Amino acid sequence: MPRRERSDRGQVSVLIIGFALVVAMLVVVVVDASAAYLKRQSLDSLADGAALYAADAAAEGHDVYTGGLGDDDLRLSAGVARAAVRAYLRSTGALAAHPGLTTVVTVDATRVRVTVAAPVDLPLTLPGGPERPVVRAVGSAVVRPE
Repeated sequence: MPRRERSDRGQVSVLIIGFALVVAMLVVVVVDASAAYLKRQSLDSLADGAALYAADAAAEGHDVYTGGLGDDDLRLSAGVARAAVRAYLRSTGALAAHPGLTTVVTVDATRVRVTVAAPVDLPLTLPGGPERPVVRAVGSAVVRPE
């Protein structure tokens, strides 16, 4: 009975397929990370704008018109700040541009802090990875008379 020699033929195909899968996974990760980064940048701008708008609206109170600015910090109205953030989001079209957008507005003595969060629609997904991760951004504004 003739003896067959062992051949390595076909082994390169397995390596090529393996490397192609690794490269494809890297492309997916880079594309998804870029999409999440761009979404976060957009939300950063939105949070900063909303915080500035809310701080401006909340600081324009009765005290300013009757007593002037004085030397102390302006008192902020939490209700006015929250209403201003809602108005800002409506006027900029953010609610339509970012479906699922949520906001949290906190007001202390001199600062308005706006946290916005929205899900990201990833262009590509890896099996077992998140389908719609949530990206958050925080913007704040401090009101101090000069």
